[in-house]
Amino acid sequence: MITSLLKGLMEDRGMTVRGLAQAAGLTEKTIMRARGQMIGRCTLDTLATIAGALGVRTKDLYEER
Repeated sequence: MITSLLKGLMEDRGMTVRGLAQAAGLTEKTIMRARGQMIGRCTLDTLATIAGALGVRTKDLYEER
């Protein structure tokens, strides 16, 4: 199972869903999907875009259990 770490990363950086969506050029719906249990359904391109906007590596967005 893949668990999203995005919520914590956003909190650490003081980023809102809206702010991250704007920074990444994605929709708020996409950010919400990546923050929850549906992160496994996001494409690697989408995760790479989110990671770039946060200044982290793609693999920092999730952990596998």
